[in-house]
Amino acid sequence: MAEFRYTGLTPQQKRITGYIEVKNKNEAKSRIALLSRQKGFTLSSIQKKSVYLYKVRKQAGQLIRGEQEAYSKEEVELALRRMGFDDVHVEKSLIDFRMKPPQGDVITFIRLSADLLREKLPFDEILTLLETDISNKSMKKIIKEILNDLKDGKDGEEVFNKQANFLGKFPAKMLGVASKSGNMAEVYENTAIFLERVHEFKKSIRSALLMPSITMFVLLGAVIFYIGYIFPETAEMFASFGAELPPMTQASLDLSHFLTGNIIWIVLILLVPPLILFRLALTKKGQIIVGKFSIKMPIIGPILHKTSIEIFCRVFNSMYSGSGENIEVIRTAAEACRNKYMEKRIKEVTIPMMVREGKGFVESLKQADIFTENALTRFNTGAESGTLKKVSLQIARYYEKESKYKMQAIVDWIQVFVALIIMLVMTLLTVVSSETAVFSPKMPGMGM
Repeated sequence: MAEFRYTGLTPQQKRITGYIEVKNKNEAKSRIALLSRQKGFTLSSIQKKSVYLYKVRKQAGQLIRGEQEAYSKEEVELALRRMGFDDVHVEKSLIDFRMKPPQGDVITFIRLSADLLREKLPFDEILTLLETDISNKSMKKIIKEILNDLKDGKDGEEVFNKQANFLGKFPAKMLGVASKSGNMAEVYENTAIFLERVHEFKKSIRSALLMPSITMFVLLGAVIFYIGYIFPETAEMFASFGAELPPMTQASLDLSHFLTGNIIWIVLILLVPPLILFRLALTKKGQIIVGKFSIKMPIIGPILHKTSIEIFCRVFNSMYSGSGENIEVIRTAAEACRNKYMEKRIKEVTIPMMVREGKGFVESLKQADIFTENALTRFNTGAESGTLKKVSLQIARYYEKESKYKMQAIVDWIQVFVALIIMLVMTLLTVVSSETAVFSPKMPGMGM
């Protein structure tokens, strides 16, 4: 999100200033224009908060370089001169682009925050400490902005949602929830546990598939070169003698001619549909369809499904107070579960049944038809015994361990599958090459 400052004049010629956070300048103009009509002021200017690079000298002559976010070059110059610097040079940065911090730094920030919160350290002190210790500039800047926004009295959810593009939507959502939960340490702990597990799984995937992927890429290049160039030259040389080619050699030659003659269409067929589907998946309706399809996929679907249930249970456990049905807790847990289809079913089926029809929590969850029988049974036990908060954490931990083991099994099977593909391709190339090698065309003038 970009920050903009606008100024204007009221009918009484009183100057007003306001701030707004939107995606781009066009959206800022439309939003501010609407505000000017509603509030009855005349817009004077709109300024975007940008990065400015400065060079100043201390009295001892030492040159200092740095950067500062501001709404204008003049603001930075004035602030530096008030600090007693002379020879001030300020220029707007040509590249106003913020890099996302590494996932490891985000996890470190959340993990250390959770640990220090359990030690009863005030959150502003934690942020100050982490800003000093973390070396990554992007992460340091994020922490500084969070600290400044909280000191300005901004709402916690607003502060963290502002950083969603850099921290990630799920961490930003959870940390925003933590600011209102009354149990920040537990929410931070649950968030750190989940992110650490996801990070470890991705690391395992990369480690397990790195060499097979490189091998597949090299193999694909070799196959394309063989079918597109070497094999046609050899086979067509034999065909020029008028000899009948062996069946596998002829089929391979036909395939080569087809691929080289329709290369543009093949590339379009391979690229266009995935791009269209990717674009549709970014829409709100597309995300719901993807969410529904993802939990029904074979092999990986049940793991994704149970992971979403795990997140729901972790958030529910962190925020559930034990008094009443906690509708807002259920809504927040649904939004955090990272599956738009499950979120939609909970919001459109479960919550309305509880609010309008007075149904119980477990009965309403069952009607949504998105939770496993095991989870519903455990929820029912917790509801009857008054230990719903405790049971929700047990469900989360159970699915965490189950998903972890199954994910590792999938990684092992992927390695076996890749090795099998490599073996089949190499065997096929060897067989075709062998057939060509033993083929002896009849030369002109040779007898029968």
